[in-house]
Amino acid sequence: MNVRRLIPAAALAGALALAAPALTACSGTPSAGAADGRLAVTASFYPMQFLAEQIGGDRVQVASLTKPGVEPHDLEITPKQTAQLGESDVVLYLKGLQPAVDEAVAQAGVKNTVDAATLTKLDAHGPGGHDHEGAHGEEAGHSEEAGHSEGDGHSHGEAGGDPHVWLDPSKYAEIAKGVGAALEKADPGHAADYRKNTDELVGKLTALDTEFKDGLKNTATRTFITTHAAFGYLAERYGLDQEGISGVDPESEPSPARMKELQERAKKENVTTVFFETLASDKTAKSLAADAGLKTDVLDPLEGITDKSQGADYFEVMRSNLKNLQKALGAK
Repeated sequence: MNVRRLIPAAALAGALALAAPALTACSGTPSAGAADGRLAVTASFYPMQFLAEQIGGDRVQVASLTKPGVEPHDLEITPKQTAQLGESDVVLYLKGLQPAVDEAVAQAGVKNTVDAATLTKLDAHGPGGHDHEGAHGEEAGHSEEAGHSEGDGHSHGEAGGDPHVWLDPSKYAEIAKGVGAALEKADPGHAADYRKNTDELVGKLTALDTEFKDGLKNTATRTFITTHAAFGYLAERYGLDQEGISGVDPESEPSPARMKELQERAKKENVTTVFFETLASDKTAKSLAADAGLKTDVLDPLEGITDKSQGADYFEVMRSNLKNLQKALGAK
């Protein structure tokens, strides 16, 4: 079982209090916002953008630093984007996921920032993002020698943990509540609208969580293999065992020993499918699948929405992920 760590002062109950100090400059009256009077919100990448759009509605003007099709981990910030940060009423980001964004936010001196990593619990497990639940708990200790985090050049999340928290709908709902509180503080004149939209979004995320619980309750196997070890939170939430080929860096190359280990694990755990994602190469997944006689399919970490995505928004892509997991795991 993963060791859990509660980030100091980051519990959901403190979301309003956490947002308030950062937004005191504009808490008294609605912000001047965008040119048309709306609240100007800058989001670091798609999951933050989606929250801002869903909760803000027509009261906000949302811009994303990460354009569609760009791998978020590799984002480089332009001077223009840094200036945009400084002019924003609210900045939403997830500290540790995108080093360039963290640096730009610090340089821009943005006061009204919301770090999603402080709005829920983050795992203390390493950047390999592996989730060895239950009977597999004893295996967590061999991740270094097995190459579970090999090639990961990024510092992901607090203390190097897995930052892909939005892939657990229940945790994403906690973050949504914190974002809603921040928008209320930034634009108190429309607080009721933000509160209503937040409640509606949380309701939809709660329903999605139930869909995943019911849909993955009875399966032939609990293990899945994926090129990008981004699904640790999802796996933990629904009692699954994620085996990442390379770690949280989707472009890193696994060692021959790791590939052999995965072939053996696939046979032992009756794995049928190797998952790859839309924003990274499928070469490694197809190589492993060919060697082990497995199928390939898409499991989208939802770091961005493109024309190749299995849906038009967060909910559609997550339901596609559920369908693909059910097929691969032999859901009954």
